[in-house]
Amino acid sequence: MDGSCTLVVGGTGTLGASFARRRAAAGFRVALTSRSAERASAFAAELGSGTVGLALDLSRAETIEPSLAGLGAIDAVVITAVEQSTTSLREFDLDRVQRGVAMKLVGYTEVVRVLLDRMTPEAAVVLFGGLAKDQPYPGSTVVTAFNGGVATLVNTLAVEIAPHRVNAIHPGVVGDTPRWVNVDHPAKSRTPIGRLVTSDEITDGVEFLLRNGGINAQNLCIDGGVRLG
Repeated sequence: MDGSCTLVVGGTGTLGASFARRRAAAGFRVALTSRSAERASAFAAELGSGTVGLALDLSRAETIEPSLAGLGAIDAVVITAVEQSTTSLREFDLDRVQRGVAMKLVGYTEVVRVLLDRMTPEAAVVLFGGLAKDQPYPGSTVVTAFNGGVATLVNTLAVEIAPHRVNAIHPGVVGDTPRWVNVDHPAKSRTPIGRLVTSDEITDGVEFLLRNGGINAQNLCIDGGVRLG
């Protein structure tokens, strides 16, 4: 792409797509990724000119650099990609576990490394974790571990890529996503606000972390206060 752009890794997923759509509507040039080149290109076309779609598989770290080779200057990096790695110790799915860890820890870090020399002076990074880091659930051992890793990864990355900023966002159960929109999730009754959080609220949080130059190496939980329940 000519000119600087915002990179949204996992930009066809529910939360990544919400952020990419808002960023494009605000006039930013956007590059979004998906494991599927066709899906990425189709969504980029939907968002209009100034948006491109790229194929990227975070679980294959050796492919990340060539996959992002066509990008020029970067004004923001948002990595939303997730892997559903729920598996119990008694039914430990090694392939799923290794893919999840490779994506969240190795893949996230490699994206930042690859793009560091292309970041504009004010560019910042937002990584997506999750509340499993604080609230384990049956089968969440690996998810809890790698989201905890994301929560501490921001500390070392903030030092490594200074003066660029790195923060993480940890969504609660997002009630208007396809996975939960028709489910009466028990978190709703434990949340002081009396409802689940929304995709727009997560997107607002990402925008805040990118915009506020004083926020660095922080973990922002957007959960409606469910951790108090």
